[in-house]
Amino acid sequence: MEDMNHFDKEGRARMVDVSSKQDTTRQAIAKGSIMMKPETFEQIIDQNMAKGNVLGVARVAGIMATKQTSHLIPMCHPLMLTGVDVYFHTIAERSEIEIECRVRTTGKTGVEMEALTGVSTAALTIYDMCKAIDRGMIIKDIRLMEKSGGKSGLYKRAEDQ
Repeated sequence: MEDMNHFDKEGRARMVDVSSKQDTTRQAIAKGSIMMKPETFEQIIDQNMAKGNVLGVARVAGIMATKQTSHLIPMCHPLMLTGVDVYFHTIAERSEIEIECRVRTTGKTGVEMEALTGVSTAALTIYDMCKAIDRGMIIKDIRLMEKSGGKSGLYKRAEDQ
């Protein structure tokens, strides 16, 4: 049985050795959102922001971030991702944009951190591109929605969590 602890016997940080694990198809879905002033929301939707197509740039940033996760999170394994999708769902009545990131791979470890990093970076990119007109935006509720594959199998967040 492999040791899945991020610390060795002396308490030093280490990367978990996953070499004995089987390759399986793995997927993770993360979500989060960013709230803003109605005027900011409208400018994003109408693509009237001075810096360009905010959601287009944020989508690319989210995808790029998933591929850099192991450079940002110290104990994450570098992974060969087989697919990444970033979606935006607009909620006009709350001037909110929900961000969803879906990441897939076939490997020995999951892609939860990659999905969470994708959502976070997409939200930060929206903030960066709009901060000149709205510094009060709120990034919130970044969470894992679902993960599949590996020994632990399927995890699905309950809707009320």
